[in-house]
Amino acid sequence: MTTLDDPPAVPRQGRLAAFLEPRVGGFPRSFWVLWAGTLLNRLGSMVAPFLGLYLTTVRDLSLGEAGAVMAFLGAGSFTGQIAGGALADRLGRRATLTMATVGTGAAMIALGYAHGIAAIIGAALLLGLLQDMYRPAAQAMIADLISPADRPRAFGLLFWAINLGWAVAMVLGGTLAQQGFLLLFWIDALTCAGFGLLVWRAVPETRVRDEHADALPGGFGRVLRDRVMVFYTLIILVYTFVLTQCMTTMPLAMKEDGLGPRSYGLAIAANGVMIIIVQPLVNAWLSRRDHSLVLVAGFILVGAGYGLTSLASSLAGYVAAISVWTVGEIMAASVLQAVVADLAPADLRGRYSGLYGMAWSGGFLLAPLGGTQLLGAGGPPALWLACLGLALTAAAGQFALAPAIRRRRAAALFSS
Repeated sequence: MTTLDDPPAVPRQGRLAAFLEPRVGGFPRSFWVLWAGTLLNRLGSMVAPFLGLYLTTVRDLSLGEAGAVMAFLGAGSFTGQIAGGALADRLGRRATLTMATVGTGAAMIALGYAHGIAAIIGAALLLGLLQDMYRPAAQAMIADLISPADRPRAFGLLFWAINLGWAVAMVLGGTLAQQGFLLLFWIDALTCAGFGLLVWRAVPETRVRDEHADALPGGFGRVLRDRVMVFYTLIILVYTFVLTQCMTTMPLAMKEDGLGPRSYGLAIAANGVMIIIVQPLVNAWLSRRDHSLVLVAGFILVGAGYGLTSLASSLAGYVAAISVWTVGEIMAASVLQAVVADLAPADLRGRYSGLYGMAWSGGFLLAPLGGTQLLGAGGPPALWLACLGLALTAAAGQFALAPAIRRRRAAALFSS
């Protein structure tokens, strides 16, 4: 029974709307098409986690040959980021994204049917070139569509969709692989192409032609003359090197502690579960904080988590360490791409995103090379303490860069 002094009850629907509005409200339809396409694409990403196993079992390649294939795949990805950035600025975001994703589908099928080391390497190089070419276009689209104030939320929602899709793909891929690896190639190909065709049909071109800007010389030269962006890219390269040790050297370190693939799978699953649960709850709050300070805190937590891994020897210990660096990863991911969008002039958003993507591709390439060397030279403690040092170095660099990034963000907010 209520009295006149009781506050009015808030309808359940009103409470839900109040919860959702600051997290997912205010975005145009085109953004949600991109979000849905990204989720679809990641739900089908079943080939990458099992590619090494496929090459050594189904195609009977040696470990060295399989490593060469993976290296060509990574080299193609590195080049594709640059090409995708240039094409996004010249041809347009929509055309570049569709061409890259549909082409990725075709290259995926080609790799699935390729026989012989030469054909497999050729298909892998083509796949690497195309599979990440869409990323600069997609990131530039977000920057075109969303105001600077709302970009961190938008990029955070994409990060969540990517991780949700990846988690589902890992589970489904392992199950479907028992029916034959070729099925994985077809699913991956169809979801890639579906993403591109969805964008082509439902998202108009977002690039605004500026004749004065188009006439400016330099292309990527203009990007490389931006010392703030170049320094930021180097910081992200260091951060990526540390973060991706979980997919390269962590299984090897766990093996030295007597923990096999099942234990690794359970431990790394904590990362995905935490991101899926926690990230939507904190993304809006983090997006309102100073971007550089969020990154500094995120990098420190990532470093602390990997440093704590040096003390882990059981499954529970690894899960605890992973939980620490996952919090840091969530923090960093909330603003990483928004900083790039704030730094980039409108006519160079594709190229800036391409340079940012190169840092991630470079980190993925260097992580297994440097990580295994550290692991072999000094064992797990040397590896994890080096990761701690590198993450703290990235945090210090980001702190030094903070005033310049604040000025550029203020200018972006003023002009929006």
